Amino acid sequence: MHKFIIDVNLPNGVQPFDNDNFIHVAELDIRLPDNQIWGFAKKHGYTIITKDGDFSNRILLVSPPPKIIHIRFGNLRLKDFITVMTSLWPEIVEMHKDYKLVNVYKGWIEGIN
Repeated sequence: MHKFIIDVNLPNGVQPFDNDNFIHVAELDIRLPDNQIWGFAKKHGYTIITKDGDFSNRILLVSPPPKIIHIRFGNLRLKDFITVMTSLWPEIVEMHKDYKLVNVYKGWIEGIN
């Protein structure tokens, strides 16, 4: 089963991120810098879900772990965010198996190795 760590810039405890496969950075320490989030994810086998481009830039220069899922659509109302992510989540998880970076846009997804 895949494990995911949700960056502080994304909501906590909402669909599809509301089960034991997910941990939110706020559960560890909301003040963790990116390098410590990266280190935690790498050490414990988590994929980072983020809106922060720094993680995407970093994974392009190194090999996983961790893998990155980069949410690249703008701010949405929480209800709309949940709708978009819930509809795309199965495809995101499938792409995540084969790519080190999955970019998620509102209407499409791309994988990068």
